[in-house]
Amino acid sequence: RGLSVVSNKIVWVSGSGGSVGKSIDGGKSFKWTTVKGYEKRDFRDIEAYNHKTAIIMAVAEPAVILKTTDGGENWYKVFEDSTKGMFLDAMHAEAKTIQVIGDPINGKAFFAMSNNLGETWETNKLDGIALNEGEAFFASSGTNLQINKSTAAFKKGTLMVTGGKVSRLLNARDQRDQYPLPLLQGKESTGANSIAISPSGKHAFIVGGDFANDTLRMGNSITVRLDPSIQFKQPTIPPFGYRSCVIYLSNSVLVACGTSGVDLSKDGGMTWENISTQSFHVVQKAKNGKAVFLAGGGGRIAKLDLNP
Repeated sequence: RGLSVVSNKIVWVSGSGGSVGKSIDGGKSFKWTTVKGYEKRDFRDIEAYNHKTAIIMAVAEPAVILKTTDGGENWYKVFEDSTKGMFLDAMHAEAKTIQVIGDPINGKAFFAMSNNLGETWETNKLDGIALNEGEAFFASSGTNLQINKSTAAFKKGTLMVTGGKVSRLLNARDQRDQYPLPLLQGKESTGANSIAISPSGKHAFIVGGDFANDTLRMGNSITVRLDPSIQFKQPTIPPFGYRSCVIYLSNSVLVACGTSGVDLSKDGGMTWENISTQSFHVVQKAKNGKAVFLAGGGGRIAKLDLNP
């Protein structure tokens, strides 16, 4: 479920069984390693900076974040929290800043931040955002947390989407910014899984649904206008089932994926077409480049070619 595409050539992935994979040739070959001492851990998210430096997140008790600076040969621990109930869900990096969210502890969302490429961390700097009973985050693709750099309605906020019995859009920097999402919700398996912000910063797109019924299209996505005020709009042709991840390739072109397939929109998310029925958990575009990769269960990795 962890995927970080640094460039057209450099791709990192992470997953269960302590596994980390890296490609430096654009996905033609991957070198797989098992992180020593963490053979039974599930690394649900990864953030990579180049072919040598990357950060991985192991989710459950104890929650652990590791870092490598030698291409994955060696990893060292930069964060650990053994609080009962601890479960990290997503990690997002913007330059040297890395933010992490986790399921609620004592009714409040867990939040941690690093401003030095993950070397040191501060926890719950925001005093915690109160979550409702049965409301939490999904650790499905590491993309329900995004740092918005624009000066749109959320200002320079950190946007988060929740799921479960309640699904909301939240701003970590201003707890007055809380918006109920018009998505399927009410069960532990329902709600928002992923949020993407357009390159312009003026729009966002949110996907989710019901992972226990992954072909259900009702209430699985919503477009969000961020500027000058928050406004939701239902797609006229939604994605083709539960989707755990969505990204913008441009202000108008988006890709979404989930266990029941991969979809493409060319009009800002208003209409979608199904381009594959293969199962993937996460999709990412190169931070420095145009390459798009997907990752899923069983070590499945794909490169998306929109001009075959």
